[in-house]
Amino acid sequence: MPILWGCVWESTDWVDNTDYLPLDDSFYPYGDVPRVVIEVEDFRQIRDVTSEHKGRFQIYGSNQPITPVYSMVIRGRGNSSAKMPKYGMKIEFVEKREFLGFNKNRDFVLIANFGDKTYLRNFLMSRISTWLGSQFTPKMEFVELYLNRQYMGLYLLAENVKIGKNRLNLVESDTTFLLEKETIDKLDSPYVVSHLGYQFHIKSPKNLKDDSRELLLKHLNQFERFIMNPRIEGDESIKDWLDINDYMLYYWVQEYAKNEDGNFGRSVFFHWTKGGKIHFGPLWDFDLAFGNASRKNNRSYENYYIRLSGWNRMIFNDEYVRQKGTEYWNRHKDKFTELIDSIPFYKSKIDKAIKNEYKRWPIINNAENWALKDKYFTYEEAVDSLVNWMKNRYTWIDNNL
Repeated sequence: MPILWGCVWESTDWVDNTDYLPLDDSFYPYGDVPRVVIEVEDFRQIRDVTSEHKGRFQIYGSNQPITPVYSMVIRGRGNSSAKMPKYGMKIEFVEKREFLGFNKNRDFVLIANFGDKTYLRNFLMSRISTWLGSQFTPKMEFVELYLNRQYMGLYLLAENVKIGKNRLNLVESDTTFLLEKETIDKLDSPYVVSHLGYQFHIKSPKNLKDDSRELLLKHLNQFERFIMNPRIEGDESIKDWLDINDYMLYYWVQEYAKNEDGNFGRSVFFHWTKGGKIHFGPLWDFDLAFGNASRKNNRSYENYYIRLSGWNRMIFNDEYVRQKGTEYWNRHKDKFTELIDSIPFYKSKIDKAIKNEYKRWPIINNAENWALKDKYFTYEEAVDSLVNWMKNRYTWIDNNL
């Protein structure tokens, strides 16, 4: 493959068959993270979350491509983030691909993190989830994105949440369900609405049958009746319904981060197989977390948040759950300290790329967009604010078990 550092565009035409995709890094120099280069057929816009477009994908290292050109389809992704100036995308390759240490798969996402001025929050979530031993944590890698020959900034290239050999490793069947909690203003089919009015998108099985939907809804309703009033189910306990260890991992990462989307609103995943327990996870979507909330009251490091919402409120009415919650925190709280201590290291990995990012999107002291909550004078100030919030949150929890 040819070496193409600092090149300029020789043509503005979209060409389907090439050995490389052109990259001009003369204005945005190499930032010590891989560069993802994407060209969409006829350079079409892809912000829309439903329209898929053909495209090509290639990854560059410091001065030359490190992958061939791969064919794919691409579309926009996200909820409110899809409306931001810098937006996320979903990629589906024509064939399964492996690169940058990712396991071979067809589906990946590009997370924009536009509302997080540190660009670290989602990545930090992936670290603590892995360290605590989650059944599946989506792998994430920092990259810089060039889209249709324009620099788009620093992104997280990540695995998406789905059932598969190299993802959430479950046996797919008509009685194994992967669900995502959603809200009424953003509801994807197929879905079910529980007895208490909670909406759940059914991500798997893909070809949902009516009897599978009825089986799932019956179980969800029975679970809700149990947590509303455990005595009506006789001698059963919460641990007969819920995998407590998976729940505690999910709960404490959400609670420690005070994740605004984790309050049983959206991006809450769990799975259930007929005859088994409900398993919470994997964790996902933490840009509105660690003090970076859109609602002012949620920015405080004080008070419990997740345990007061949705199913969590009823689950934590159980004395056994409260006891296990205290035990889990005390047994694993050192991991949360390690997460704080790791921030300077992960920041150092993206320091150069951040300079490019804020050259492209000079928003460090902008608080006019709803997604940009706080003004900072420097990137270092934004990171220091994150570290201080996490330290204070840790202390508050440790003193208020």
